[in-house]
Amino acid sequence: MSTPPTEVFRRYLSAMVLNSLATAEAAGLNATDYYALNLLDLSGPLTSGELAVRTGLTTGATTRLIDRLEKGGHVRRVPDPVDRRKVIVETTGQPEGLDEVLAGTRRRIGEVLGSYSEDELATLFDYFGRAATAYREATDELISARRG
Repeated sequence: MSTPPTEVFRRYLSAMVLNSLATAEAAGLNATDYYALNLLDLSGPLTSGELAVRTGLTTGATTRLIDRLEKGGHVRRVPDPVDRRKVIVETTGQPEGLDEVLAGTRRRIGEVLGSYSEDELATLFDYFGRAATAYREATDELISARRG
């Protein structure tokens, strides 16, 4: 009997999350810090308020997050050029050693992707883009509902 597609998908998501947690730990970060750095890397600089909204953290927890990341040399606070009362958080680059930590994952996923045709890859990357949007929208809904 074959594995149901929903179980395959759940196994995939679990493996991806567990790999991210292990990657964060191997890079000397906690999971929230790792995801916040990734968010800043993908979105560009954000105000501390925007970072709080995007992560779903309280403003106090976001301040502590930024403090940890700044202490580790991963981000810096800069004044918002439009509103000097606000602070913008920007990355200072990837955490040291992150490329080495990710090397095994990148190699293995590269091997998997290398086994697909160009048309199959186009379908996969279409899915990745659309699924990322769907997950982001679902996350925003959950955060909004929690905040009331």
